Amino acid sequence: ISLQVVSAVSNSSLLQPGFSLLNFDGHVFFFGQKGWPKRSCPTGVFLLDIKQNELKMKPAFFSKDSCYLPPLRYPALCTFRGNAESDECQYIIHGGKTPNNDLSDKIYVMSLVSKTSKKTTFQCVEKDLGGDVPEPRYGHTINIVHSRGKSISVIFGGRSYTPLAQRTTEKWNSVVDCLPSVFLVDFEFGCCTSYVLPELQDGLSFHVSVARNDTIYILGGHSLQNNTRSPSLYKIKVDLPLGSPAVTCSILPGGISVSSAIVTQTGDTEFVLVGGYQSDNQKRLACNTIVLEDNKIEIVERASPDWTPDIKHCRIWFGCDMGRGSVLLGIPGANKQLISDANYFYILRCKGAEEDKEEELAAQICSQTSTEDPGDSTPFEDSEEFCFSAEASSFDVDDTDTYNEDDEEDESETGYWITCCASCNIDINTWVPFYSMELNKPAMILCSSGAGHWVHAQCMDLSETMLLRLSEANVKYFCNEHVDLNKGLQTPKKVVHLKKQPMKPLRKKTTMKLSTPTKKSFLRRLFE
Repeated sequence: ISLQVVSAVSNSSLLQPGFSLLNFDGHVFFFGQKGWPKRSCPTGVFLLDIKQNELKMKPAFFSKDSCYLPPLRYPALCTFRGNAESDECQYIIHGGKTPNNDLSDKIYVMSLVSKTSKKTTFQCVEKDLGGDVPEPRYGHTINIVHSRGKSISVIFGGRSYTPLAQRTTEKWNSVVDCLPSVFLVDFEFGCCTSYVLPELQDGLSFHVSVARNDTIYILGGHSLQNNTRSPSLYKIKVDLPLGSPAVTCSILPGGISVSSAIVTQTGDTEFVLVGGYQSDNQKRLACNTIVLEDNKIEIVERASPDWTPDIKHCRIWFGCDMGRGSVLLGIPGANKQLISDANYFYILRCKGAEEDKEEELAAQICSQTSTEDPGDSTPFEDSEEFCFSAEASSFDVDDTDTYNEDDEEDESETGYWITCCASCNIDINTWVPFYSMELNKPAMILCSSGAGHWVHAQCMDLSETMLLRLSEANVKYFCNEHVDLNKGLQTPKKVVHLKKQPMKPLRKKTTMKLSTPTKKSFLRRLFE
């Protein structure tokens, strides 16, 4: 196992606890940013590029027929192939936390449509579920099992909010362990079925699950109810006959008491377990190799890398599986640094140097799908026990579609989350779009009282029709607190009377009377 240092760069606010990394054809993508996506990358999915020990990010795109995929943190995800001969790799994403701290119960299928040197396009489809639909949760796992020529997904564990009937004001957003039920989800028909197994007594979250054929192995995990990390190793076997599925569970010896560990696949049947915690205040620095045979699992301890002094002495660490036997690890930076949320990053390579060079060379020559099946390993990499942020900078490839967080508006300065009035109830942690034109920020309108100040349209009880009319019309608006004052200060508008021009008097017609001799002489002159 080798450890490579990665230089810390900018844009650290995007990486927060619960992010995920997706590996498509050897290319690693980041998903699950902090906050709602911004205009520079509305999808919230970024291509990660590590060159010359620097981590850079480039926005990815969704096809026009894709559904909206919110930036979910702590979701459960796994890889899926339509059949053994298919080279197309898809990711299944279930649950997780939205930027508003709401929990999702939706399930998405994400696939790669096209990739060029300048643009990557994905397709995301939301699956409709029926039956025993799992409640919204996070910190759980999802795996794909194969039996009798059929495939089905298995969901287990996680945490959820306390039911509404049991909530109190002091503990309104408190979380509890989900019931230890096993859910089978059939994507072809969208049916969900739950199973209660007597061997599973306590709910688990932030555990590790690896799958092979029709069997799933669950290792470690944390229980909120008992505040313990399970030392048990569970084996869940799923049989898919023509009738109803059969699900059984057995407890095996040789488990590891750990939570928030990371699993990366190094071979067809071999995985490496790194990181995590063995207690609330103690990291687990040991590494293990997990070998899956047809009907058995073998877990052995393996040599750990030469951890740096910073890693050994830090209280917390975090990371995520990058695929192909590599793990991205990070630790908080020193407090004396100018940037308080600066972090140190490392790439942990669990394969030999020759294998790594071969993979890097293959990735440089072509972008074809790797012959190595990433498998159905579903670790849950990051836990709420971590308090971290990572660093990532913008891409410099052709300066096309480059993401630079410095170009974004600072929401703390623009004041979208201010207390605009005494009755303001807009909170960045709980706000959801109210008007159809809102996306990731509340609609605001300028009050013209005094020097002017901004207020939330929702707090002013403005209808969407009125809001659109005010935005299009060139008129002054006064908020609810200043509208009466403005009316009192107003004076009647001065009416400008039009001045009527006096009509000129008509001149009287004058007639000239001529005598008879005069008439004759006048006529003579006229006809001459």
